Amino acid sequence: MSFQAKVVLITGAGSGMGRLAAQRLSAAGATVAGADVNEEGLRETGRECERFRAVALDVTDARAVETAVADIENDLGPIDRVMNAAAIMPTGLILDQDAGLINRIMDINYGGTVNVTMATLPGMLARGKGDLVNFASIAGWVPSMHFGAYNASKFAVVAFTEVLYHENRNRGVRFACVCPPPVATPLLDQAKSNPKILEGLPPIAPEQVLDTIERNLDAGKLMVFPDRTSRLTYSLRRFVPGLTWWGSHKAEGI
Repeated sequence: MSFQAKVVLITGAGSGMGRLAAQRLSAAGATVAGADVNEEGLRETGRECERFRAVALDVTDARAVETAVADIENDLGPIDRVMNAAAIMPTGLILDQDAGLINRIMDINYGGTVNVTMATLPGMLARGKGDLVNFASIAGWVPSMHFGAYNASKFAVVAFTEVLYHENRNRGVRFACVCPPPVATPLLDQAKSNPKILEGLPPIAPEQVLDTIERNLDAGKLMVFPDRTSRLTYSLRRFVPGLTWWGSHKAEGI
């Protein structure tokens, strides 16, 4: 897709993957509406983008999302691409996390994706064009200790996006469900319970993820596995699931 005169909505644009996507797409000619609860982060992102509108937004608030999308389209024009990158990743053994935190992880990572998708996808389908890019994770395919709440949220994103794709094939909108391994962004800093499994998974560069998204969209591929590790891990989980749990138990010593 050429991004000249296009409008892109990116959630989680105040840092990490969302910020880099905003920088790239703005440099390619798009007008980017960057949404986040982190208003200072949005200001920093905006200083690095040519065409950027900061949108202070809590994606868990469905009504606020609907209002924000309406304002963006009234002021900037129809949205051509949505990138749902807003997420949190506090780690911990499930019984060491309280129910409120577990539910909040689901509300942001999955619920936020649902809210933004429901507010934007019908318009793209009506116009017969657009891109919906939902960020899941390889953790949306492979569960592991310390990531139980995060796993649940990303499994939900995978299922939601896959069903959406099959319900809306051949209607002009391109879909991508992004399933990377650990990525070198500030999200990793939230893994404060020290999951040992991360020690054997050096993070990949966010640029690699974004490059793979573009290739997959152009090729019509739904699931985005940006590197050999994510593709191999996905295959192991499908065909020898006991091996992935063996590795998790060995790493964590449980």
